[in-house]
Amino acid sequence: MSHARSETRHVTHNPFDLTGKVALVTGAGRGLGLAIATALAHAGADIAIAELDESSARAAAQSLAATGRKTFAVQCDVTDRESVQHAVDASVKALDHVDVLVANAGISIWDPAERVTPKDWQKVIDVNLTGVFNCCQAVGNHMIARGRGGSLINIASMSAQIVNIPQCQAAYNASKAGVVQLTRSLSLEWVSHNIRVNSISPGIMATSMTQTHFDNPDIGPQWLGRIPMGRPGKPEELGPLAVYLASDASSYMTGSDIIIDGGYTLA
Repeated sequence: MSHARSETRHVTHNPFDLTGKVALVTGAGRGLGLAIATALAHAGADIAIAELDESSARAAAQSLAATGRKTFAVQCDVTDRESVQHAVDASVKALDHVDVLVANAGISIWDPAERVTPKDWQKVIDVNLTGVFNCCQAVGNHMIARGRGGSLINIASMSAQIVNIPQCQAAYNASKAGVVQLTRSLSLEWVSHNIRVNSISPGIMATSMTQTHFDNPDIGPQWLGRIPMGRPGKPEELGPLAVYLASDASSYMTGSDIIIDGGYTLA
């Protein structure tokens, strides 16, 4: 008597898969924002690029189209609520909805605290902190109205936790600390809407903007000397973390700030 053994094939769901999701990334015309948008696209998400410089937004969207995902470019000034709302509305019209926001746009102005002008102080706060809130509010309202939840990812900085040297950047440090606390506040307020809010705090990253500082003998050696891993981070090393926070893989995570700094804040 023979016995036939039946086998059940189990289909494993990939919790990192973003197929069917739409991500809106601010400041993604270059640098960290573009690296994050690229990672999200490779994970399956359609991408809306919101950038102050419309030409770089279009170029980024065109390059990401090579991934086979739908892309959209829109000009956006994150300090202007009407501009942010227009960018969100246009992205929804073009791509149907928004499931993920990466609030990445940011600036830094170096100047000793005793010389910082009110204009420069306000500019940094307006872009780095108020700009993040403007984007979270606009996308959050869309997610609440849609009733499907979503993931908001704010780009903060290790400067929210430590004071960098040798540069003087009190406004930047204060703004990024504000982003972390804003993230925690929004995560609690919107948890009932199934909206998760987390932040990423990068350390010193190798970008075109930081390269000139690395080349400066008064700055570069100090920066590298304080990084236990002995090198700056690569923009593409932020991408997988953004994918994690955007995806179901992080479904039980909200209100968290993740530092990715090569060990800088440990030393």
